Amino acid sequence: MPIDFSRSDQGDVSNLRIAGTLDVNTAPELASTIDKLVEERRPRVVVDLSGLDLIDSSGVAALVALYKRCRTHGGHVTVTGARDQPLAIFKLLRMDKVFTI
Repeated sequence: MPIDFSRSDQGDVSNLRIAGTLDVNTAPELASTIDKLVEERRPRVVVDLSGLDLIDSSGVAALVALYKRCRTHGGHVTVTGARDQPLAIFKLLRMDKVFTI
């Protein structure tokens, strides 16, 4: 299943909605969006995973990169809507302790 993502900004908050599959094949498609969020030094990024069906280590790495890069300029990343397999992966990797989920 392909990835579908969109970004919208409301004031200081950037919303990034990711749906479908975030894996080794699709994670690189997010790179330019992540780069722009970091370059623009967005103070708050909310990542909505309610439409995400599957994530692998490459997908987790992309989200961790966003988190770390935003933190370097004082930004904050929140993950919402994780369910099913993605939520299980976050809990298994203890990422639910890192991200506000």
